[in-house]
Amino acid sequence: MESLKKISAAVIAALVVQAIAGLMWAGAAAARIEALEQKVGEQRQVTERLARLEEQSLALRATMDRIEWQLEDR
Repeated sequence: MESLKKISAAVIAALVVQAIAGLMWAGAAAARIEALEQKVGEQRQVTERLARLEEQSLALRATMDRIEWQLEDR
């Protein structure tokens, strides 16, 4: 009977240790996911800025082409 109590205590202790380890792992995983989501959000902003700059450069190029064309006609 004494050995059964020791085994039960050992099983309970092992389960508690595993539960603690699982919670620590889940917390670390949540932190990594949050960091990745933040990076993705920053990259989204950079992508939008880059698209705006590209459109502005195309418009500027078209304006410069018109100016050059007008200067060549004179």
